[in-house]
Amino acid sequence: MCRIAGFWDSRSPSPEGAEAVIRAMRDTMTAGGPDDAGLFYDPRTGLALGHRRLAILDLSPTGHQPMSSSSGRFVMVYNGEVFNYPQLADDLRAVGRSFRGHSDTEVILEAIEEWGLERAVSRFVGMFAMAVWDRRESRLALVRDRLGIKPLYYGWMQHGLLFASELKAFRACPAFEAAIDRRVLTLFFRHNYVPAPYAIYRDVFKVLPGHILFFDASTLKSRYPAAYCFWSAEEMMRRGRDNPFTASEAEALEELEHLLREAVRLRLISDVPLGAFLSGGVDSSTVVALMQQEADRTVRTFSIGFDQPAYNEAPYAAQVAECLETDHTEMVVTEKEAMAVIPRLPDIYDEPFADSSQIPTYLLSKLTRRHVTVSLSGDGGDELFCGYDRYFWGDTLWRKMGRLPRWARSGLRKFLLAVPPEKWDRGYRWLGKRMPEHLQTVRPGDRIHKLAEVLSFNDRSQLYHWLVSHWRDPLLLVRGADEEPTTALDRDAGLFPGEAFLREMQWTDLTNYLPDDILTKVDRASMAVALEARVPLLDHRVVEFAFRLPLRYLRRDGKGKWILRGILKKFVPENLFERPKMGFGIPIGTWLRGPLKDWAADLLSEDRLKREGFLNVSEVQGKWAEHLSGRRNWAYHLWDVLMWEAWLERWG
Repeated sequence: MCRIAGFWDSRSPSPEGAEAVIRAMRDTMTAGGPDDAGLFYDPRTGLALGHRRLAILDLSPTGHQPMSSSSGRFVMVYNGEVFNYPQLADDLRAVGRSFRGHSDTEVILEAIEEWGLERAVSRFVGMFAMAVWDRRESRLALVRDRLGIKPLYYGWMQHGLLFASELKAFRACPAFEAAIDRRVLTLFFRHNYVPAPYAIYRDVFKVLPGHILFFDASTLKSRYPAAYCFWSAEEMMRRGRDNPFTASEAEALEELEHLLREAVRLRLISDVPLGAFLSGGVDSSTVVALMQQEADRTVRTFSIGFDQPAYNEAPYAAQVAECLETDHTEMVVTEKEAMAVIPRLPDIYDEPFADSSQIPTYLLSKLTRRHVTVSLSGDGGDELFCGYDRYFWGDTLWRKMGRLPRWARSGLRKFLLAVPPEKWDRGYRWLGKRMPEHLQTVRPGDRIHKLAEVLSFNDRSQLYHWLVSHWRDPLLLVRGADEEPTTALDRDAGLFPGEAFLREMQWTDLTNYLPDDILTKVDRASMAVALEARVPLLDHRVVEFAFRLPLRYLRRDGKGKWILRGILKKFVPENLFERPKMGFGIPIGTWLRGPLKDWAADLLSEDRLKREGFLNVSEVQGKWAEHLSGRRNWAYHLWDVLMWEAWLERWG
């Protein structure tokens, strides 16, 4: 796990000037690579590479980057891990290749030498973002792993190209113009993250998951790199649809457990101490259970809790840890400790990012790093195995709405909106106690109003887009934005016609929410404390199998993850994990009315918003007033604005 940066300046600046710039870019990311640093500059072309290293495999100098291939043709900087590198090394030795050390970086370079970049990458199992310079062809390749686990940005300056793991590196280049793209800002307020391929700065983009971008001298002028897709989520889902798993349930459980064991086993490779995040939920508990089976020593597990019971999962994690006999470490976080993280967020997430679970994720990473350097997590289980409540709400809504004539939907919508959310909440307090557990929810009034607003939709992609939106008309919020750019959420991929809306929701999350929210959150939080986070559920072979499974293997009796639960109950009693989903939240709404009120009021002040000129003041002030009064819960909308304002204060 490392951080990378680079540029290609067509003016071929002097070595002294170029090295000063690449060193400055590289060293903005020292937190993610504290163990070593290196740079490479080709004065003939103006191509520079920088690397910060977090040493995980081959701690010796033979793992230093930038690294050249044995022939000297390829030079690479690389962030991540290719977990099947021992097998690849054996294959390469069989055809005459040899190695100086035992790092995966060296194996990657020799694989590229032997098989070519495209073919080599298709054989890699892992998480990676890399920049590969072909000295013979004067061609640069930027590569990102299949699921987008590791980040990689690229963008344009007046005389060439910039690229890096984090945007703060771009700001260290004097030639970079940090102009905020107001169109992209609308996407942030809709989703609480910036979806790929966009970035908050104009002329800056994210390399899409599963893609290789090629740059040569002509590309620096045209600004249109050639793209090669070596793995497509859409094509993967088509294959799964056309070749479904047809064997028995017992065989499905056996096959998935085999794949998960292999994924976990590969991710135990490390030359430094290793552990796992454990929340006590199905995903992390499954990962830890299999780690205990595959590891040659007792697994170390880590969890945090809060001193507010409604947000405290630590007791569940402790019960699972005791059952699995892990070496467990737990920390209960106070309100004061959690809020102390907030001033650091703009530096940790150097692009606007407003998933409030960023706070506990950072605290968990910080706790874990005190004891180990690598940690496995259960991220990806909700997207692969239908764990989100919105999948059931969205699927049910779509099927029910289709049976109602338009006039009936219109009348129902008016009725639901006529009752204020707070009155729905009061009525639900009595009714909710008498409803099945899987139908119980918090903030029912807001959810009912959300339901009312979508009753007029006739297109299911529009419905899901609306369900996952925060600010549902961000063009009213962002001043000076003439349009909202399109994303994959704006279209129905047409992969699963008819009733399989749930699969379409999974596809949009796999290509948007997972890489741009969940994986971004974990990557930035963990790298801020020099911790490598590994995600075995997102081994691409597990992903491909999950999308071959019939839906009956994913959800039953109103619950998702049926097949994961089937594996987990072999190791953990069901009563320890069969409980309502909590998520990884914090009481932002309450804090904004209490201890964070003054901080928020300053960032949301009318004078400040008018002076900056980015946001519609009345839209923000109206929601702030309603939230303070308790009439509505606008916590998530306001957190979006607050994270934007905090980011703008630091980086704008």
